[in-house]
Amino acid sequence: MRILVYSRTTGFRHDSIPAGVAALTALGRDHGFEVVATEDPAVLTPADLSGFAAVTFLSTSGTVSDDPAAHDALEGYVRGGGGFAGIHAASTTEYDWPFFGTLVGARFDTHPEVQPARILVEDRAHASTAHLPETWARTDEWYDFRTNPRGSVRVLLRADETSYTGGKMGADHPLAWCHDTLGGRSFYTALGHTDASFAEPAMLAHLLGGLRYVSGSR
Repeated sequence: MRILVYSRTTGFRHDSIPAGVAALTALGRDHGFEVVATEDPAVLTPADLSGFAAVTFLSTSGTVSDDPAAHDALEGYVRGGGGFAGIHAASTTEYDWPFFGTLVGARFDTHPEVQPARILVEDRAHASTAHLPETWARTDEWYDFRTNPRGSVRVLLRADETSYTGGKMGADHPLAWCHDTLGGRSFYTALGHTDASFAEPAMLAHLLGGLRYVSGSR
């Protein structure tokens, strides 16, 4: 199994991208799949994408490619059954591309400062959350979204806004979700702002479960 990790940024660039690439590569090595990491939009072609079980957007931002054919290639890949995973700033990507908005599930709006908070594990019957306790305490950058994706996705995690300052979505604040409404499977997690995120065993298991889900291996 091969998974593409794409991390091109034309907007804000997260310092944690190298740590994320290294962590995903290590997960592949330890669990029997190959990770191909790139920021070259030339990979977004039907021929190249067909060689991957899933495409992961790791804290991408802005425009993934200036070539409309790249959009068509990714859409065709997903509609043809290809898997997609978005990590953290993937929701800050391609605001003007409606298909991508539906694929990732929600658009980033704003966030307060990085701080500790509690995550409520809403759905533990999923590969990305089965290992987690009902309440997961950790430090991250807690994204607010322009719209609440509930109703069009399966919500897996949500933020407990009473446990930190600056949240703007209220009691129902999804942080991770999945869906299969476009042909292939999609998984998104808002977690992963810091380098430390990619050294946390529970976070790594969360990502591994998401990759297994979208690749169809579980």
